[in-house]
Amino acid sequence: MIEISMEVNGREVTDQVEGRTLLVHFLRDQLGLTGTHVGCDTSQCGACVVHVDGRAVKACAVFAAEADGRQVTTIEGMAGDDGSLGVIQQAFQDHHGLQCGFCTPGMVMSAADLLRQNSNPDEDEIREYLEGNLCRCTGYHNIVKSIRAAAAAMG
Repeated sequence: MIEISMEVNGREVTDQVEGRTLLVHFLRDQLGLTGTHVGCDTSQCGACVVHVDGRAVKACAVFAAEADGRQVTTIEGMAGDDGSLGVIQQAFQDHHGLQCGFCTPGMVMSAADLLRQNSNPDEDEIREYLEGNLCRCTGYHNIVKSIRAAAAAMG
């Protein structure tokens, strides 16, 4: 067992993990942050996207020990301080960017990383950035619309 410490959604956590524990399983199973979804376990679907030190990563492709000493943000950390939806989350709700919702946490986390890098992406840039996130329900049109709306709202 390895002792790891990290900041998760603004809170310091320390716990023991096996060396082979993936970050997604640490977040879900040990910290109870089940908004980060396990979709494919092969780094293909993007349902497990979180931010590590402000950058989007697929948590099924990172060992928990690799996040030791880092800042991790999950979908739960995207909400406002009062628990209200964050700007991107609200845009997904307002513009029907979700159906079943399984891919939505990863989409929101990827969108946040894209908007950090490019505050006003066009439709093609959004679609290209989301190539690592799969949605089987929406056809992506409203996801793109949601991200454009979030970009506008964030100014």
